[in-house]
Amino acid sequence: MYNDKDSRKTAAECTRFPVLISIPNKEEKYKSETVGFPPPPHSFPHTRCSPMSHGTQLTCCSTCKTPPNSGNFTPSRIFTRIRDPHPNPTITSRANYEKREKKKEKMEAVDVLELRSEFLRVLRSRRSPEVPLVAEPAKPVMHPLYQGQSPTSFCKAMTSCPKEDMPNLKDSLVEENLYLQTEASEQGRVPLLILSMKESSHEKRPAVVFLHSTHKCKEWLRPLVEAYASRGYVAVAMDSRYHGERAKTISAYQDALVSAWQNGDTMPFIYDTVWDLIKLADYLCQREDIDSMRIGIAGESLGGMHAWFAGFADPRYAVVVPIIGVQGFRWAIEHERWHARVDSIKPVFIEASSSMGKNSIDKEVVEKVWDRIAPGLAGKFDAPYTIPAIAPRPLLILKGFEDPRCPLAGLEDPIRRACKAYEEANCLDYFKLEAEPDIAHQMTSSMIKKASDWFDKFLK
Repeated sequence: MYNDKDSRKTAAECTRFPVLISIPNKEEKYKSETVGFPPPPHSFPHTRCSPMSHGTQLTCCSTCKTPPNSGNFTPSRIFTRIRDPHPNPTITSRANYEKREKKKEKMEAVDVLELRSEFLRVLRSRRSPEVPLVAEPAKPVMHPLYQGQSPTSFCKAMTSCPKEDMPNLKDSLVEENLYLQTEASEQGRVPLLILSMKESSHEKRPAVVFLHSTHKCKEWLRPLVEAYASRGYVAVAMDSRYHGERAKTISAYQDALVSAWQNGDTMPFIYDTVWDLIKLADYLCQREDIDSMRIGIAGESLGGMHAWFAGFADPRYAVVVPIIGVQGFRWAIEHERWHARVDSIKPVFIEASSSMGKNSIDKEVVEKVWDRIAPGLAGKFDAPYTIPAIAPRPLLILKGFEDPRCPLAGLEDPIRRACKAYEEANCLDYFKLEAEPDIAHQMTSSMIKKASDWFDKFLK
């Protein structure tokens, strides 16, 4: 039977910071010792759907079907800690606590419009002359360029994406291959793959933009694009900078990062592709077959970072789903958890350490590289400021619990701030982070399904 006193005691012990986490089943090994996450939800009584009067407050997600005070529990329920209004009443008076909280909130307050404007100024600071936005026809790519080892088949996760069961699906699709010119430079020519269903009606449809991971290309995303198109979306995939058709060699991306460090004239890590995504939003909003109010964006790994920053920079992306792509860059530096991210693009850090007269890569090198190739990435444009800036638009962050490139512990501050932003906008159920147990830096079939459900919920 539900016991309020027991629930308060258990809840107060459960977690250090707000996080939304899904536990697939009771048999999953829940790893809480390293980060201080809550024990499996089935290990404590179900809390009320309204906040408790004392202790750490828990609220169920909007899909909660369990009545208040019920002892029943669904293991996959998602919880978030919102705040602790009076953590130690015997030491701190409520008035003093609230005074400190107001002071803290004032210090943390961010002017989202000014932050977004400042980010756009950074993007324009290393830009070739702007040109008229023109879409030109292109030919399908028969032999896509993959940097590193070429995959022999599409990944299982993407092929599992829900799609309409129909015979001869490919014959029912309209395929467009285009080049979109976003600036005067060679890299300003953006290759696009767009799929949609052949429709007799002229009704506007929702659209979703997909971004690939490091060393892949838009063709790698075809299973996702086909699946979404079969369900009535206009599905769009594009090559990120120095990838796919925008690469001439198998080391093009890594070479571009080294060049950015040496010359400081480009921003190939995240920022330059975000500029393209802003211009892509211009183009999509002009199309007669797309509802400009229903455009979503998603990406995997590097593509997840692109989706995150595009969602922050351009409110026209109405729904944002970064997959294994959100991390705290400053937190990683301060806590010596930068190694896995650095290893994914190591040549630029080797070059930087050498030019700085160092024999090895250390956190000073890491900070200097970020400041040089992506100004503000570990500062004012880091996750604690840009993730909450996406509110009140629906945001789903999907990741692995054991991801070394995007450590979950590094998202404590961003998630806390995001919860506050969405709560203040009266739409806390528009924000969710799900960390899959025993998964490192890997996109899974369940992540693909959750992303699909999220887009269907908010775009259809």
